[in-house]
Amino acid sequence: MMVVVTMWYALREIARAEAVMEVEYDRSEALLANIMPASIAARLKNPAHNIIADKYDEASVLFADIAGFTERASSIDSTELIQFLDRLYTEFDALVDKHGLEKIKVSGDSYMVVSGVPWPRHDHVQALADLALDMADAAAELKDPHGRALPLRIGLATGPVVAGVVGSRRFFYDVWGDAVNVASRMESTDPEGRIQVPQEVYERLKDDFVLEERGDVEVKGKGVMHTWYLVGRKPGARSGRLHSGAPQIAGV
Repeated sequence: MMVVVTMWYALREIARAEAVMEVEYDRSEALLANIMPASIAARLKNPAHNIIADKYDEASVLFADIAGFTERASSIDSTELIQFLDRLYTEFDALVDKHGLEKIKVSGDSYMVVSGVPWPRHDHVQALADLALDMADAAAELKDPHGRALPLRIGLATGPVVAGVVGSRRFFYDVWGDAVNVASRMESTDPEGRIQVPQEVYERLKDDFVLEERGDVEVKGKGVMHTWYLVGRKPGARSGRLHSGAPQIAGV
């Protein structure tokens, strides 16, 4: 009798342990899906892929932030600040999903998105422009905890990039390349809270979008660049409102 009871108890504990492990596994899977694209997460779990580094000949990058955020943050209660940022980023995340793009990271109030990575698409510039316009719309509907408007600065750039996973304990998926640097500079050199793009992006968007010429801008590390403001979609173009190839695997 004691043997039967002992076996029953052991089997029950094993079942409980397996249930806990399954819950933890599902939680780990969900966490991994939140920090990197599903296709990259699948490769990361494959022991044969000890290095993930992909080259994309064409991709587009977006940076967005709130002008004067540091000063605003110092005058806002910490709980209200976190709630406000959570609401803002939740809206942005939904828009990124709507357009089928990939959020790369958030740092403070800086929000980074890439188009054409990890899945290449021929309309990567146009898709990112549509997202930028939607983000500007969303920000225009929000106020900070003090009831003030949000001057959202957005910068876009396009070009070849490399994407991959770095780190061991706290690994993360990121994108590198000149387009990343230029997009960041387009955002930071905008004094008005608008969507600024360089000449190369203008050339890719001018047929379907309305753009307003800003002129020559001194850009750190790049010299003088001719830039434009993205205003909206042209009448008759797919949609929008007016506003004032496969990756080359470098390592597996």
